[in-house]
Amino acid sequence: MKTRNLISFFIFLLLVGTTISAFGQDAKEKTGTEGEFDASTFILEHIADSHEWHILTKKNGESITIYLPVILYSKEKGLDIFTSKKLAGGNEYKGYKLEEEGDLKGKIVSVNTQGTVNEKNLPLDFSMTKAVVGMLAAALIGLIIFLSLSRSYRKSGISHPKGIQSFLEPVILFVRDDIAIPNLGHKYEKYMPYLLTAFFFILINNLMGLIPFPPPFGANVTGNIAVTFVMATCTFVITQFSGNKTYWKHIFAAPGVPFWLLPIMIPVEIIGLFSKPFALMIRLFANITAGHIIVLSLICLIFIFNSLSVAPVSIFFVIFMDFLELLVAFLQAYIFTLLSALFIGMAIPENH
Repeated sequence: MKTRNLISFFIFLLLVGTTISAFGQDAKEKTGTEGEFDASTFILEHIADSHEWHILTKKNGESITIYLPVILYSKEKGLDIFTSKKLAGGNEYKGYKLEEEGDLKGKIVSVNTQGTVNEKNLPLDFSMTKAVVGMLAAALIGLIIFLSLSRSYRKSGISHPKGIQSFLEPVILFVRDDIAIPNLGHKYEKYMPYLLTAFFFILINNLMGLIPFPPPFGANVTGNIAVTFVMATCTFVITQFSGNKTYWKHIFAAPGVPFWLLPIMIPVEIIGLFSKPFALMIRLFANITAGHIIVLSLICLIFIFNSLSVAPVSIFFVIFMDFLELLVAFLQAYIFTLLSALFIGMAIPENH
């Protein structure tokens, strides 16, 4: 057991080392001839979504990049599929361009023959970005894990957990016994598939985001507000469609509230319907993004001070933050699932 723990620790240190090395190579690109280093640009580029997957930069300046598929649809041109390499470096291709500045930075826009951006006629973008590839990879990993777990149960039945069962079974029982049942009561079985899916989807993406490479690892999926928005919307939709008469009565005709106060209370209750999923969205997005920013900021200290004497202190705090991020990965999956179960449970109260 001690040998296994020691090997795990050295693997973790290796991942931290490769993280700092990979980010360090990219950081050198942001250091100008006068030694100025743009830390904010460096950090924002690494946490933002992208149409390409930059792996590292060689000493000779050559960049190793995976260009992802671009899938666009517009009424004038129809469906267009090509690699994002065609748009790299500000190039135009088939009347499209990847905007590099302004409000549309990072988006693919249509341009006319004069090269002017047509902001009123933006194409529908179904491209495979880093976040999309990361989500698909997380879904695939989850399917592989749980299908293998299902096959194991079919073969051996309910017995002493072995292998991957010994890790997953306690987690599943934790979600059921400590999250679903206390908040949903005897109706918990109906919502278990969603709660387990949300928990493991967030957890897998959080853990994948801690590993810098190879792709599909390193994508900041749960730090993308569009992803957390969709997940919060799923909880919102399930909550509203699960609401019973008692739930809606508390919103539009709260018991014990004077009639003259209802015009004030009803708008407040309706605002509360949307503020709950909004808080769910922001909490997950902000915590994961903040963790990535802190780790990258600590690495940037070496290049900001332009001194190797800062490196030991920076690396020590990076290792500390990586351990903390590992805890946050589990904690945020737990909090999102817990609040989802709580909101759904509030929509299905028993009529006393």
